[in-house]
Amino acid sequence: MSRMEDEESNSVGMSGIDDGDKKPANQINLKVRGQDGIEVCFRIKRASQLQKLMTAYCNRQSLDVNTVVFLYEGRRLRAQQTPTELDMEDGDEIDAMLHQTGGGSQNV
Repeated sequence: MSRMEDEESNSVGMSGIDDGDKKPANQINLKVRGQDGIEVCFRIKRASQLQKLMTAYCNRQSLDVNTVVFLYEGRRLRAQQTPTELDMEDGDEIDAMLHQTGGGSQNV
Protein backbone atom coordinates (compact mmCIF):
# COMPACT_ATOMS: atom_id res chain seq x y z
CA MET A 1 0.00 0.00 0.00
CA SER A 2 1.38 3.39 -0.91
CA ARG A 3 1.64 6.21 1.58
CA MET A 4 -1.14 8.11 -0.22
CA GLU A 5 -3.54 5.17 0.11
CA ASP A 6 -2.58 4.79 3.77
CA GLU A 7 -3.45 8.42 4.50
CA GLU A 8 -6.76 8.19 2.62
CA SER A 9 -7.91 5.13 4.58
CA ASN A 10 -7.95 7.20 7.78
CA SER A 11 -11.17 9.18 7.41
CA VAL A 12 -10.78 11.30 10.56
CA GLY A 13 -9.69 14.77 9.53
CA MET A 14 -7.77 17.44 11.40
CA SER A 15 -10.99 18.79 12.90
CA GLY A 16 -11.72 15.52 14.72
CA ILE A 17 -14.73 14.89 12.52
CA ASP A 18 -15.08 11.50 10.94
CA ASP A 19 -15.62 12.34 7.26
CA GLY A 20 -17.54 9.12 6.75
CA ASP A 21 -20.00 9.99 9.52
CA LYS A 22 -20.27 13.74 8.82
CA LYS A 23 -21.04 14.43 12.50
CA PRO A 24 -18.81 16.12 15.09
CA ALA A 25 -17.98 14.03 18.15
CA ASN A 26 -19.52 16.66 20.44
CA GLN A 27 -23.00 16.21 18.89
CA ILE A 28 -25.54 13.46 19.41
CA ASN A 29 -28.61 12.31 17.49
CA LEU A 30 -31.65 11.74 19.69
CA LYS A 31 -35.15 10.55 18.81
CA VAL A 32 -38.23 11.85 20.57
CA ARG A 33 -41.21 9.49 20.32
CA GLY A 34 -44.67 10.85 21.10
CA GLN A 35 -47.65 8.91 22.41
CA ASP A 36 -48.93 8.72 18.84
CA GLY A 37 -45.81 6.76 17.84
CA ILE A 38 -44.37 9.52 15.67
CA GLU A 39 -40.60 9.93 16.02
CA VAL A 40 -38.86 13.26 15.60
CA CYS A 41 -35.06 13.26 15.32
CA PHE A 42 -32.84 15.98 16.74
CA ARG A 43 -29.09 16.60 16.68
CA ILE A 44 -27.84 18.56 19.67
CA LYS A 45 -24.54 19.18 21.37
CA ARG A 46 -23.74 16.78 24.19
CA ALA A 47 -23.26 19.73 26.58
CA SER A 48 -26.51 21.51 25.61
CA GLN A 49 -29.38 21.52 28.06
CA LEU A 50 -32.28 19.33 27.01
CA GLN A 51 -34.56 22.35 27.32
CA LYS A 52 -33.65 23.26 23.72
CA LEU A 53 -34.76 19.85 22.47
CA MET A 54 -37.93 19.90 24.57
CA THR A 55 -38.95 23.35 23.33
CA ALA A 56 -38.17 22.48 19.70
CA TYR A 57 -40.20 19.26 19.92
CA CYS A 58 -43.21 21.01 21.45
CA ASN A 59 -43.09 23.82 18.88
CA ARG A 60 -42.91 21.29 16.05
CA GLN A 61 -45.84 19.27 17.44
CA SER A 62 -47.86 22.41 18.39
CA LEU A 63 -47.83 21.50 22.08
CA ASP A 64 -47.34 23.59 25.20
CA VAL A 65 -44.03 22.58 26.79
CA ASN A 66 -45.70 22.66 30.22
CA THR A 67 -48.15 19.90 29.20
CA VAL A 68 -45.52 17.37 28.08
CA VAL A 69 -43.43 15.06 30.27
CA PHE A 70 -40.17 13.77 28.76
CA LEU A 71 -38.88 10.38 29.88
CA TYR A 72 -35.53 8.69 29.29
CA GLU A 73 -35.21 5.05 30.36
CA GLY A 74 -38.39 5.49 32.42
CA ARG A 75 -37.12 8.52 34.33
CA ARG A 76 -38.48 12.02 34.01
CA LEU A 77 -36.08 14.49 32.42
CA ARG A 78 -35.38 17.97 33.75
CA ALA A 79 -34.82 20.80 31.29
CA GLN A 80 -31.42 21.62 32.83
CA GLN A 81 -29.96 18.16 32.24
CA THR A 82 -27.58 17.43 29.36
CA PRO A 83 -26.98 14.29 27.29
CA THR A 84 -23.52 14.03 28.87
CA GLU A 85 -24.96 14.01 32.41
CA LEU A 86 -27.36 11.22 31.44
CA ASP A 87 -24.72 9.16 29.58
CA MET A 88 -26.86 9.27 26.45
CA GLU A 89 -25.57 7.58 23.33
CA ASP A 90 -26.14 8.39 19.69
CA GLY A 91 -29.59 7.19 18.59
CA ASP A 92 -31.14 7.00 22.08
CA GLU A 93 -34.89 7.56 22.41
CA ILE A 94 -36.77 9.96 24.64
CA ASP A 95 -40.49 9.43 25.24
CA ALA A 96 -42.80 12.45 25.18
CA MET A 97 -46.03 11.96 27.13
CA LEU A 98 -48.87 14.38 27.67
CA HIS A 99 -49.08 15.22 31.35
CA GLN A 100 -52.19 13.73 32.92
CA THR A 101 -53.76 14.96 36.12
CA GLY A 102 -56.54 13.17 37.91
CA GLY A 103 -57.69 9.88 36.52
CA GLY A 104 -59.10 8.59 39.78
CA SER A 105 -62.49 6.93 39.91
CA GLN A 106 -65.58 8.93 40.69
CA ASN A 107 -68.12 7.81 43.24
CA VAL A 108 -71.44 7.68 41.45
